[in-house]
Amino acid sequence: MADKILDLQKSVYELCEEDEGIIQVLAEAGFSEITRPGMLATAGRFLTIPKGAAMKRIHPEVIRKIFTEHGYIIKGEFE
Repeated sequence: MADKILDLQKSVYELCEEDEGIIQVLAEAGFSEITRPGMLATAGRFLTIPKGAAMKRIHPEVIRKIFTEHGYIIKGEFE
């Protein structure tokens, strides 16, 4: 099985294009708006997970924990 990589430098749109499963993990982490029609194609094109977390005031460790529990390896750092 290939490693599931979460590259924090990539936009949410790019990440979801590579792995559709990320959408549900993002929703679980507090980014519920990403599941709305059109959000991925608009805001998702310029937002990275760290930028979105800062905007929504979601602590980076919450995101790390949820993605790690879903088997993702996190590449990069929150700014």
